Amino acid sequence: MSSLEGRWKTLRVEIEEGIGWVAFHRPEKRNAMNPTMNVELRDVLEVLELEKTAKVVVLTGAGESWSAGMDLKEYFREVDQSPEIVIEKIRRDASMAGWRLLRMYSKPTIAMVNGWCFGGAFCPLVACDLAIASETAIFGLSEVNWGIPPGNVVSKALADTVGQRKALEYILTGDTFTGKQAAEMGLVNKAVPLERLRDETIALARKLLAKNSVVLRAAKQGFKRCRELSWEQSEDYLYAKLDQSLLRDPEHSRDKGLSQFLDEKSFKPGLGSHGG
Repeated sequence: MSSLEGRWKTLRVEIEEGIGWVAFHRPEKRNAMNPTMNVELRDVLEVLELEKTAKVVVLTGAGESWSAGMDLKEYFREVDQSPEIVIEKIRRDASMAGWRLLRMYSKPTIAMVNGWCFGGAFCPLVACDLAIASETAIFGLSEVNWGIPPGNVVSKALADTVGQRKALEYILTGDTFTGKQAAEMGLVNKAVPLERLRDETIALARKLLAKNSVVLRAAKQGFKRCRELSWEQSEDYLYAKLDQSLLRDPEHSRDKGLSQFLDEKSFKPGLGSHGG
């Protein structure tokens, strides 16, 4: 195990067997995100992006929560009278940490939702490539209950994952839902009992660790970009990503896979990764 423990105030980071574990660490505040956490999360993601021993990054929460969203005191009451430029910086930091870096991050990312996930926490949740939740985790958009619409790109995050009807249901009512319901509506990939959550996350991470990192990066970025393009633009872009991955892959993974499948008869693509 490699540890980066103690370097950040609001996050706990460690690297174990190729997985970079990043835990929101304000358990006394249900891991609510404050300006300090956003600056630190950006730093952590940039450090892990260049850390060769961390090939998959998992975001989770300390204690019984994933994240209760934005810290209302530090994001609103304490900055309401601040100069506009200060507010703009706080919002920019929240976006950089919450979704801009994660959305096109160069390594696979998994959200491991162990408990409460509210409001602004939906941004990093959806920005992660994959997500596993505890069946008993509680999700909610409570903003409407205290007088504001959801901020940042929370509404966009919901629209891109669960669709119009479910998104508006929870945006307009402020009702909560469980991890099991989150899996049923497609907000997370699966929900499992809390006692199995870490093991299930590790199993998923190991599947990703077995793949070629260059190909994974091209596949995820291609998918996310083409959702915003026309069919014709997507065809051009995805072929460009294919060619780029072939040129950048030092392992020549495609050639090895083709040889093992066509020549050696030792590999079936539909049943796992090739050996090499």
